[in-house]
Amino acid sequence: MAGPTFRHWRHEVAEPPHRDPTRSLIHHPKHKVPAATKVRHHPTDRTTVVPSQAMIRSGKQLAPEVNRALFVKNLSYNVTSEELFELFGKFGPIRQVRQGIANSTKGTAFVVYEDVMDAKQACDKLNGFNFQNRYLVVLYHQPEKMTKSSTEDLEARQANLEALKQQHGID
Repeated sequence: MAGPTFRHWRHEVAEPPHRDPTRSLIHHPKHKVPAATKVRHHPTDRTTVVPSQAMIRSGKQLAPEVNRALFVKNLSYNVTSEELFELFGKFGPIRQVRQGIANSTKGTAFVVYEDVMDAKQACDKLNGFNFQNRYLVVLYHQPEKMTKSSTEDLEARQANLEALKQQHGID
C-alpha cells in the first residue's frame, strides 16, 4: 500500500481488519489528553481499559523512555513496508510505519503501535533479531534527541576531524 511521500520518509498507515473506521482515534496526536485519562478500546471485546490503572493493578511500572513509537535501523534497503507490517504486527496492532527513502535515511523506519505495551514487547523481542540476514536495532523513539541541532553537532564534529587530521598529518 503506497502512502504519501514526505521529504525523506515513505509513510504507511495500517488499518487493521478488526478496526471500526467509524470510531474516533483516541491516541491521535491532536488530542492532548493527560496520560492518566487516555483510554484504549480492546479490539476484540470493545471494552474500555485505562492503561495507567491496568499497569497499577498489575504492579508494572514502565521506564520513562518507553513509548508507542519505535525506531528501527540496520534494515535491508530492499525491505518493503508489508514485510515490516508482517514482522512487527505479530506483537499487536500497528498505527503506522514510516520507512526511510532518502540516502541518509535508507535502512531505517519508525513503527508506531496502538498500545505502548505492544511496542515494549516488540522492542524487547526484536532488538537483535536476525531479519533478512541483518541484525535489527530496535529502540524507542526519543524526540528530544531528534530535535537537537544536528547541523551544529555536525559542524563541531567536522571541526574536530580537521583538527585531528592536522595533528596526525593526514590530508
